[in-house]
Amino acid sequence: MEERHPHRLHGEPPRWLTETPGEYSSRLPWPSTIVLGAVVMIGSTVAARGQMDERAPLDVFARLLLFLAVAVLLLRHRHPVVAVFGSSTAAMVYLAAGYPYGPVFLAVAVGCFSAVVAGYRRAAWSAVGMVWLGHVLVAHWLYRWLPPSEDHVPPWGQELGVAAWVVAIIAAAEFVRVRREQWADRRAEREAAEQRRADEERLRMARELHDVLAHSISVINVQSSVGLALLDSDPEQARTALTTIKAASKEALGEVRQVLDTLRTPGDAPRTPAPGLDRLPELVEQAASTGLTVTVETEGVRGAVPPGADLAAFRIVQEALTNVVRHSGSRTAQVRIGYEPGRIRLRIDDGGPATGDDAGGSGNGLAGMRERAASLGGTIEAGPRTDGGFRVRAELPLPSDTPGAAARKEETT
Repeated sequence: MEERHPHRLHGEPPRWLTETPGEYSSRLPWPSTIVLGAVVMIGSTVAARGQMDERAPLDVFARLLLFLAVAVLLLRHRHPVVAVFGSSTAAMVYLAAGYPYGPVFLAVAVGCFSAVVAGYRRAAWSAVGMVWLGHVLVAHWLYRWLPPSEDHVPPWGQELGVAAWVVAIIAAAEFVRVRREQWADRRAEREAAEQRRADEERLRMARELHDVLAHSISVINVQSSVGLALLDSDPEQARTALTTIKAASKEALGEVRQVLDTLRTPGDAPRTPAPGLDRLPELVEQAASTGLTVTVETEGVRGAVPPGADLAAFRIVQEALTNVVRHSGSRTAQVRIGYEPGRIRLRIDDGGPATGDDAGGSGNGLAGMRERAASLGGTIEAGPRTDGGFRVRAELPLPSDTPGAAARKEETT
């Protein structure tokens, strides 16, 4: 059964309860209608035997009315209003003709139930109310002119029983309708949540690819320019530039492959660990290969940093340094990392000036940094300094149990 219905989850209600109106309208409910018809026909025969002295005997016309009361219910999925009024009308004629009480009311109940669940509440109430009022008229006023000839006025207490039967049908149908709407709302919420998660995952993948490619291509662009310029005058330096290009492209290909593998097989664990601040020396080395001198200062003691925060911090520093290489005339940059209880503070500065209109970045990189920080509940501030340089500040929250320590300062180049 699990393989035949993979969409069904443990604890979910039956499909007929959760489907929205109209989703079953493409097919007729033959099996249930045939079973209901058999119950009505056999049950009416049994009921007639117990009412031989009180009601008219079942004849061909009675059987035809019973058949019509059930057959019209084949339309209860496509046309529930037609089904409930058709079944109720057949039942009224059946009762007016003096035929025995019995399972004919079951057909009316099924029609009413289907109409209420499908959302046609007024039609269902009107049809059932019509049957009840018709029964009152026939039983208390019109019985003199209708069969059977020896009919008499029933006690009014019987009408209370019929009214209770009507209320019970409507109450059960309303309960199912409410539950159906609740399950439909929950299903819509689940689908919306799944769509949000898919959108967030696509955004995360796009951010990863942007950061990886922007940084690596910036390094390759600078080094290819150096290689072309020195190809004749300094072949050895040109060789070094080509070596740097090869290393940067290899690293970029590896990270892009990791992102694409995750995209193809969501939920699987990555084959290689995501980069973090422990790979900061590699960024410094790559920046140095482009002629940028990076100074890194660390304050505090690094404690337990979640992988998500570690990756976000690494990517923010990477994007900031990429923007320095691409958009700043400065050949120096300062990176300061502060580990504090419950948060990481980042600050990246360059002396400027900007070499183009998009100082500090093209906008996509800065937007990606802000999105990374916001996804963790952090903040990003980026903008020009008064002295002509550019500064990026980031604050990323950490779990409250992340251990802190007294400030400690290290400097590497």
